[in-house]
Amino acid sequence: MTQDTTQTKARLLAAAKKEFAAHGIAGARVDRIAELAGVNKERIYGYFGNKQKLFDLVVAGALDELAEAVPLEPGDDPAEYVGRVYDFHSAHPELVRLFLWEGLHYRDDVLPNEARRAGHYERKVQALAATFGTDDAPKVAACLLSLIGLAAWPNAVPQMTRLILGETAAQADLRTQVVEFARQAVAGSFPSTVGA
Repeated sequence: MTQDTTQTKARLLAAAKKEFAAHGIAGARVDRIAELAGVNKERIYGYFGNKQKLFDLVVAGALDELAEAVPLEPGDDPAEYVGRVYDFHSAHPELVRLFLWEGLHYRDDVLPNEARRAGHYERKVQALAATFGTDDAPKVAACLLSLIGLAAWPNAVPQMTRLILGETAAQADLRTQVVEFARQAVAGSFPSTVGA
């Protein structure tokens, strides 16, 4: 692959991320993606096949970006993990929007690369289980889902955050409150981790 092809693909993926985050797969337009990337729209079809495949690739890239930026290792403080996820979504709100669009698009259908993605979360569940000193995978998995939801929800629905908390003054301390809530929830569910 030439340098030009690599750069063109990167520009197209960046433009597609913006377009899909703003409009979802149904509302996104290949013409706008191509224009934003500064290339002919035929390149999209030549490189990625179609809009669906491009969307799937963008979402997979977003998940990889999140996983790399916010790892969860055995022994990590779960509440601080929530804070890091919260920070990431605050800095990159387009990623949580992509995940929401994906949910609307696929609903209960099998996701592209579903097994690979499930494995990603299984590793996080294993890391949390090691931190908690338990092998109760269903309980730990439910905890992980709750922690991620707690961290992502304020950025997933910023209008609700604003309606409930008001403008920026009330939101400024939200991260601290979310992390502390997570700490208390984990301590209530997995008491052996208190002070760990």
